[in-house]
Amino acid sequence: MSIALLGVVAMQYYFIRETYRQKSALFDEAVNTSLAKVASEIEKSEVINYARIQGNTNRLKYEAEQDKQKKLAEQLKIQRQIELLSIEQIESIQKFKEAEESLKSIFPNATAISNSFYETYYKKKQNRKYIDIKLVAQPVPNSSMIDWFVDITATKELTLLPSKDDSVRYIVSDIDINSGVIREYQVATLPPRSNEKITLKLIELRDKLNILNKDFLRNAKNVYDTIAAISGKKSGVVEDVALSIQLSNRPLISRINKSVVRTLLTNELESRDIYSPFNIEIRDRHKLIFQTAGADSSNSHTKFTRYTTALFKGDLGTPTGRLSIYFPNKKEVIVDNMSYLILPTIALFALLIGCFAYTLSIIFKQKKISEIKNDFINNMTHEFKTPVATIMIASESLKDPEIANNEKRVSKLANIIYDENVRLGNHIERVLNIAKLEKENPKIEHVQVRINELAEDVLDSMNLQLQKAGGSLQKELKATNDIVIGDELHLSNVLFNLVDNAIKYSPDKPEITVKTFNNKDNIIICVSDKGMGMNKEQQNKIFDQFYRIPTGNVHNVKGFGLGLSYVSDIIKRLNGKIQVKSEKDKGTTFEVTLPLDK
Repeated sequence: MSIALLGVVAMQYYFIRETYRQKSALFDEAVNTSLAKVASEIEKSEVINYARIQGNTNRLKYEAEQDKQKKLAEQLKIQRQIELLSIEQIESIQKFKEAEESLKSIFPNATAISNSFYETYYKKKQNRKYIDIKLVAQPVPNSSMIDWFVDITATKELTLLPSKDDSVRYIVSDIDINSGVIREYQVATLPPRSNEKITLKLIELRDKLNILNKDFLRNAKNVYDTIAAISGKKSGVVEDVALSIQLSNRPLISRINKSVVRTLLTNELESRDIYSPFNIEIRDRHKLIFQTAGADSSNSHTKFTRYTTALFKGDLGTPTGRLSIYFPNKKEVIVDNMSYLILPTIALFALLIGCFAYTLSIIFKQKKISEIKNDFINNMTHEFKTPVATIMIASESLKDPEIANNEKRVSKLANIIYDENVRLGNHIERVLNIAKLEKENPKIEHVQVRINELAEDVLDSMNLQLQKAGGSLQKELKATNDIVIGDELHLSNVLFNLVDNAIKYSPDKPEITVKTFNNKDNIIICVSDKGMGMNKEQQNKIFDQFYRIPTGNVHNVKGFGLGLSYVSDIIKRLNGKIQVKSEKDKGTTFEVTLPLDK
């Protein structure tokens, strides 16, 4: 079975691998075809665009020349306005300089102040007390002479008020040079250094002139490029060779529209049912000129299959460039296309492996059952051998004339033979009952049964057996509601089996406790002993047919391993449940839960 399963797996693996290779070859063919068609479309588009440019060249030249003449005239006009305003501005500045020189010739210590200082400290009379005017000495560099100048500050820092005009203001002070004491001071006001309106007008005119200059240069450049692109082209139909020479002279980056290339590739690939994302690379004869953003396959440890085609094959000599694409998730795309094949294959593998595992499980279970049945047969043989041997010995004794003439001994031997026959019949009856229980549903009555009374009767009937073993019995029948719906005979057999097991599996004098109590809508029956107990593994198996707790080579516990299996089956048929709690060498407790009659 294992070899067959491995063979099927190997064949399926080979089949899937070959299918993957075929799908990969078809994928490669579709991508290469798409690349070739896109390269052809790019070259065709360039020729069409080139012809369109040639048709518009003369019109563009004429319009550019007319526009150039208009702009030159406007430039000359603006330049003349700028010259006139500049002369007027120079005159205004000259008048200010003359006024300033006249003021300083009369008041040498006239010191300029800002209009904000004037508005804050002088114009506000209450703030004039903060004006501090002092004479400051400053050494003249590289000389022993000292230069004196007037320093005007404020003794208290206030928030400066904004200027209200652009006049130029000076503080004219009368200072005693010997003592440095200010006798008095006043503010002199001169007109602005320059005419603000003229300044703004000049700025506006210069901005217009700059815009015209830039526009003129830009148009001139475009015209130049247009002429360069079509240099040498005749007015008639362009021959293929001449057209190829003219086009191939341009740089590759100016011959390709990258967004158009991506759109063409996407459309071609989708027409062939390829919807996977891809990265693009465009190279000229020497270097990489374009690469998809974020795509850097050269530094990646993963090697992708690269598909490449030449660009502008119609150019004379070596093709100008190469267009390459690669798919980062090519394998995933091919696997997705094979999902219709892979998913059923995986399902088939799972089914085969499941069947294989199930078969192995059945084999191991059958082996285990076979071992248990062998133990059962050995145990049953031992159980049957004892009464048969006893009957044989008693029968042989009856053949002795001396014993045959002794009525008491004959009667004793007859009783022995009868008891052993009854014992043998009970063994056979128990085996037949279990077999019948397996093959068909036993007839179970559903009548009201009082558990406390039933437990009393069973315990009384087993009292003699318990006394023979030298044990003790403790009854705690505390269930106030003890009526259940069940079969009195089968329930008595359940109690009998549980108490009988408690006696048999107590190596010393049995100490047995039987309890009943209520829990919600159920009655709980507990049978506890302080016998040999069980481990966890044995607790999981005790309700299996034929299973008996091993006691080694000592056959001191009688039975076939059928009692607890019978108990579990009856309890389940009565909608109850049974649990076992046990510790090795500390004892065992069986807990039976049955629903009460409502």
